[in-house]
Amino acid sequence: MKFYARKRRTPTVIIVSLIDIFAILLIFVIVTTTFKNVQPEVIIKLPESETAAPSENVATPILLSIDPEERIFIEAEEVTLDSLPQALETAMAANPDRPLALNADTKASFGTIIRVLDVLKKGGIDANVSAFTKSAK
Repeated sequence: MKFYARKRRTPTVIIVSLIDIFAILLIFVIVTTTFKNVQPEVIIKLPESETAAPSENVATPILLSIDPEERIFIEAEEVTLDSLPQALETAMAANPDRPLALNADTKASFGTIIRVLDVLKKGGIDANVSAFTKSAK
């Protein structure tokens, strides 16, 4: 009896199947990813309001933030009270369709908020600035 030795084939990886799997994984990752709006890294505890209503403007506002240490930020950039009008003009010129919104911490003094609003009025910025609050529980 004569036995024939089988030749062993070298193992191969089927690339077409792997490409299909990677394409499905890529589609899954893209579909399940949540896209967040860029928020400034300023930590602010918003005041509560029982009568505040959500804004009807769908555009994302330019955030003018005042933190507990009474530092002033436009988006994520810190500005001084003196340079606030120029920084706002630059931000509003780059985004003319976005409204301006005030985002002040509960520990920020009322005097600081009034000084900021006064600088806005002197700078010719519309006095109708919306403010962020959270609803009272």
